[in-house]
Amino acid sequence: MIIVMRPDHQEEDLLRIVRRLEDMSLRAHISKGEHRTIVGAIGDERIIAEIPMESFPGVEKVLPILKPYKLVSREFKPENSVVHINGLAIGGLQIQVIAGPCAVESREVLEQIAEEIEPAGVRFLRGGAFKPRTSPYAFQGWGEKGLKLLAGVRDKTGMKIVTELMDPRDTVMVCKYADIVQIGTRNMQNFRLLTEVGNIDKPVILKRGLCATIKEFLMSAEYIMAQGNEKVILCERGIRTFETETRNTLDISAVPLLKQLTHLPVIVDPSHAVGRADLVPAVSRAAIAAGADGLLVEVHVRPEEAMSDGPQSLRPNVFLSMIEECRRVAEAVGRFI
Repeated sequence: MIIVMRPDHQEEDLLRIVRRLEDMSLRAHISKGEHRTIVGAIGDERIIAEIPMESFPGVEKVLPILKPYKLVSREFKPENSVVHINGLAIGGLQIQVIAGPCAVESREVLEQIAEEIEPAGVRFLRGGAFKPRTSPYAFQGWGEKGLKLLAGVRDKTGMKIVTELMDPRDTVMVCKYADIVQIGTRNMQNFRLLTEVGNIDKPVILKRGLCATIKEFLMSAEYIMAQGNEKVILCERGIRTFETETRNTLDISAVPLLKQLTHLPVIVDPSHAVGRADLVPAVSRAAIAAGADGLLVEVHVRPEEAMSDGPQSLRPNVFLSMIEECRRVAEAVGRFI
């Protein structure tokens, strides 16, 4: 349930509620919005129902959260959440663009890509040091060597680093280098991994699974937030359907739907959604029009030589043109890139 405090409540009123919940072996999750402070009571619903929270001083009303996901729900927090990353933000009026190669290949290529995309206002560089591949014989990434290359480019350009975590055993290593940790589509329901990143103090991009429903997607986000990490960014990246012309099918309706159901920021990965570079610009414009808070785009200086996902990677000149087009769409919906 959620406990809505009166605007004029005292701090002692809030502390009294927290102590009572903790005495009942429940967890209190406090959310202070612009107009209201809300306390989420987390734990056994039967115990929660027995506590007469309406009678506590400072309480305005008590509401049950009907959705199976609690902390991520719009019921729990009516205001949009904004995730802050070292002076930058995802979830506000500015639409952030995260761009770079699918896989970290070499310092030379990585630096060249960063230099080419920076004029577009890109402040987040993506690149995989650990690569989950369908084939065990495909390039799996450079591991810590790749993380060091990413960190080196960050030192040179100031760009923040986004990279994927696949194994709970690598959490400390990845967090040492990454500014944002990404949980890929194949690990959306790796609950051991979700629990692990729920205990770190890093923003997490959670990608929707290939065949996951919206409810399943949000329940995975709940796993992370239930451990205490509120810095969750949802990423729609296309789902598996019967269509074969594109790599996946972008569920564009997921963007406004998620915006209704959750307060978390929502970004879109158009590259994996379609798997074709020629379709990425149009899909990116559609994502912004639908309300996305950011784009996650694959860019490579020589896609034909890329070690991973070359067919869906944009050349820098095409990427720069695309961002200019996306800026116009953003302005039309009252936002900016």
